[in-house]
Amino acid sequence: MSLIQFEYIVAVDTYRSFVVAAEKCFVTQPTLSMQIQKLESNLGVKIFNRTRQPILPTEVGNDVIAQARVLLAEHQKIKEIVGSRNKELMGELKIGIIPTIAPYILPKIITQFMEKYPHVKLVMWEETTEQIIQQLKLGMIDCGILSTPLLDSQLIETPLFYENFAAYVSKSSDLAKIKTLDPDDININELWILNEGHCMRDQVLNICERRKDTIGFKHYEYNTGSIETLKRMVDENNGATILPEFALNDLTKSQKDKVRYFKSPQPAREISIITNKRFTKRRLIETLKAEILEFIPAHMKDKKGKKLMVGV
Repeated sequence: MSLIQFEYIVAVDTYRSFVVAAEKCFVTQPTLSMQIQKLESNLGVKIFNRTRQPILPTEVGNDVIAQARVLLAEHQKIKEIVGSRNKELMGELKIGIIPTIAPYILPKIITQFMEKYPHVKLVMWEETTEQIIQQLKLGMIDCGILSTPLLDSQLIETPLFYENFAAYVSKSSDLAKIKTLDPDDININELWILNEGHCMRDQVLNICERRKDTIGFKHYEYNTGSIETLKRMVDENNGATILPEFALNDLTKSQKDKVRYFKSPQPAREISIITNKRFTKRRLIETLKAEILEFIPAHMKDKKGKKLMVGV
């Protein structure tokens, strides 16, 4: 048995395809298949049921793959122990980040991070919370940046900052006449909100303390995963939306006149770095955390006076 063989079975389990697994492991499919067959022969069991599409592990295969993930994680820790003696940070860090955070964090840190740590490669994906959680558990990424709490015992959450929500309203909206809003002032039927799958959608609905099934009849339905699109819809089609604090930074003067803040305690979301409980690359992740916190304003690092909204 070899670590390479364990890496191959984990790859096949992750991508449920010998072809894709071989591509991700930078080997030919015959090479990958041969090594997995050798492992199966050595163990005397079938790890994958090759008659199913997509490829699925057998019952014993699930147990073997689970242990292979543990072995690979421990192997990575040994490399980290040695690597930590090197003063220069190096390696690859795979990060999943939700789209409602990515545009406001990544541009701030990428250039500075690369200048400070030229031997580190950041690989980043914008994904939904559900996708990031799944990829973390499968070992496809090293950490995620998203809104918490998740209440998942398999994950570790490290809060970074607390971001307030504010309303962005058209001049024709009744909300435009109110200086400081109470959540009860919000008419959910005039809100432009993100589509299903985005945790911020649920947080916005929770601000209104109403569920999506209370939304009344509309002559249209618009699905978007973009905060920038929500702002444009208010600008062009009236109504209102709820924006996270970072999204307010790039508003023009006329757009800032459309912002209405909430009374204290202000609705907010907690943004955290999350990792698998068996996570590795601790030094890289701690460095990423420090770089993010460097540009976060002091008031966003304190949750005092904020009411945290929870997604579902």
